[in-house]
Amino acid sequence: MSAPDNHTDHQAADPVDEIVPMMPIVLPIVGGVLMFLLAFIAVSMA
Repeated sequence: MSAPDNHTDHQAADPVDEIVPMMPIVLPIVGGVLMFLLAFIAVSMA
């Protein structure tokens, strides 16, 4: 008796590989939001 053939060529999707192509768009947006939040905190504390 042989074991059932469970071999598939489909690999699990890596979440890092899905995010990397969006980095040129995501990083400036997140950086802008972070700078705005830090400036808001600095002004509100002053």
